[in-house]
Amino acid sequence: MTTLATGPDTLTRDALAVLQPGFDGTTAPDWVRRRLGEGLASVALFGRNVVTEEQVTALTGQLRAERDDLLVAIDEESGDVTRLDVRTGSSFPGNHALGAVDDPDLTRAVSRELGRRLAACGVTFDWAPSADVNANPDNPVIGVRSFGASTDLVARHTAAWVEGLQSTGVAACTKHFPGHGDTNVDSHHDVPRIDVDTDTLYARELPPFRAAIAAGTRAIMSAHILVPALDPDRPGTLSSRVLTDLLRGELGYQGLIVTDGMEMRAISGTYGLEHGVVLAIAAGADAICVGGGLCDEGTVLGLRDALVAAVRSGELPEERLADAAARVRDLARWTAEARPAGPGTAPDPVIGLIAARRALRVTRTGAVAPLDTPVHVAQFEPARNIAVGDQTPWGPAAELRRLLPGTTAGSCTGDAAAAQALAAADGRRIVAVVRDEHRHPWMGAALDTLLAARPDTIVVEMGLPQSAPRGALHIATYGAARVCGVAAAEAVVAG
Repeated sequence: MTTLATGPDTLTRDALAVLQPGFDGTTAPDWVRRRLGEGLASVALFGRNVVTEEQVTALTGQLRAERDDLLVAIDEESGDVTRLDVRTGSSFPGNHALGAVDDPDLTRAVSRELGRRLAACGVTFDWAPSADVNANPDNPVIGVRSFGASTDLVARHTAAWVEGLQSTGVAACTKHFPGHGDTNVDSHHDVPRIDVDTDTLYARELPPFRAAIAAGTRAIMSAHILVPALDPDRPGTLSSRVLTDLLRGELGYQGLIVTDGMEMRAISGTYGLEHGVVLAIAAGADAICVGGGLCDEGTVLGLRDALVAAVRSGELPEERLADAAARVRDLARWTAEARPAGPGTAPDPVIGLIAARRALRVTRTGAVAPLDTPVHVAQFEPARNIAVGDQTPWGPAAELRRLLPGTTAGSCTGDAAAAQALAAADGRRIVAVVRDEHRHPWMGAALDTLLAARPDTIVVEMGLPQSAPRGALHIATYGAARVCGVAAAEAVVAG
């Protein structure tokens, strides 16, 4: 499109300030560094930007050389959704495991340790935690990212998570307002719809956000979901009734409002990316998350110019854009002032594993002897949602290979999964690893066949444990983080 902004004037700077773009590479691109000088106030890191913590620290140092108060954001929920540990699996269990333990002090300690790691890497803004109440166990995108199905439980752990993270100077971003837990559609693909009355919404979905606000959350992320009880026409991210009337007005929230990823089809496929960004700012959003997919300079310039054009045409009030940009800069100042001056408290390398061990639920159907011989790990691999991604390894196989040398492993899927597992086992004891068995009929059928042929099979459920426990030993981990796999492997060997 034609570039309308010709220089670093106030309007252009404000338009850049509300964008939180991603970029390619593990070092700071020249175009990002240039735009920081022109008003860009935030950048976002994704898995593609991360190799090691040392490399991330060097990257954020490069960026901060251009702007000291830069907001560096990351989508680091821990558990299944991890960017810092994208290549290894998370060192911390996710929300559902913490909710299963139900010890807010533990949740606070885990998020504090995560915050220390992020702060040490120069990351100052985390798009987490998820405050969604997992009211629909068939939800294809939330699941173990939620603390649980109880509103009260989700509220107390959301508050604890926010408090722990922000005690390290890293800003929390509570999501996905007004609540993504009762959906059966992934907003990465289409517009989810929640058809509940306002009484249900206020009693079930909103209390965790109220708790986060009371705990001082510095940011809240909007959801691309249609809630007709609040606004029958526009999804939350584009709705002034949701963002301005409800969140700002009724709930009294004064922090930063960030959108979920604007490339997601719920917005870009329905309204178009540039028009959607204008509508979001007009509705009350302050910062635009973009870059999970589109991460080039052209996207940033196109969005900048769309905002400038909307102000000049009268579609977007200049005061609204200026207010949004001021809120971004305010948060950037807070993180700069809160950033630790020195190395801080020594890290606790085992808190995540301790939490994962506490979350385990082990069910025995009979006497199970400890294992001291190699096993075969049959990992039933479902399609992963975009939030989780397909880069991150999961399952107990790596730890079982260490504990039981000679252990083999393989992934299987679909109708032939059981036959593949039996053939690959070659007489070894089988450890069948599943993820949300209740959501995948082929997975349940494979377990039926496998257990009929090998009743001594051990079953490890690393998703939502909705199906009845079965197998000689059934281990529920409440998530697929690396530490959950380690804890499960220890339980397999102990019998």
